Amino acid sequence: MTEPGAALLRAAQTMDRLRSPGGCPWDAEQTHASLAPYLIEEAYETLDAIETGDLAALREELGDLLLQVLFHARLAEEAEPGFSIDDVADDLVAKLIRRHPHVFADVSVDSAAEVSANWEQIKKAEKQRDSATDGIAMGQPALALAAKLISRARKEGVHAALPADSGIGARLLAVVAEAVQAGIDPELALREAARDYRDAIKAEESSG
Repeated sequence: MTEPGAALLRAAQTMDRLRSPGGCPWDAEQTHASLAPYLIEEAYETLDAIETGDLAALREELGDLLLQVLFHARLAEEAEPGFSIDDVADDLVAKLIRRHPHVFADVSVDSAAEVSANWEQIKKAEKQRDSATDGIAMGQPALALAAKLISRARKEGVHAALPADSGIGARLLAVVAEAVQAGIDPELALREAARDYRDAIKAEESSG
């Protein structure tokens, strides 16, 4: 039986070959910045596969995401100071062990909600943030960004008032706050509505 992870090792070796002298000219020209759009694109294609329930597509898209991780790690090996894909994996393993004391230590939990609460407490102690907004990626899509800011503020007990003006941005933010209050992911809700609208467009086109 093949040892788990053996194919991951071959993937790392293949990426190394592509990037090394005598490998692929296109791969040799890439940088973290030039690859960034592909990382975002592959993430959205993976989300599409999940939403449609297409496991074959999900398998392929996860591979494309893995390529991005391998590529960025291989580029980082050439930096000074740099890191390797093994460093990335080691950091991940350490984080998983640290944040799952109910599995790897003697902490007891009774529910998934308790696991989530413990995770957040451990994460908060690790990050030692000065603001509830620290660590939030401001470059993410606006809807997801608004939801994250509102959710983080609520979680940290920061009761900042929403903008009082009547502009469309403020109204959209208020709707996002309403969704978060109701426990609804506004990004997923809007995507579902958008898919329904896409179907309505196609139906109208076919009926004409």
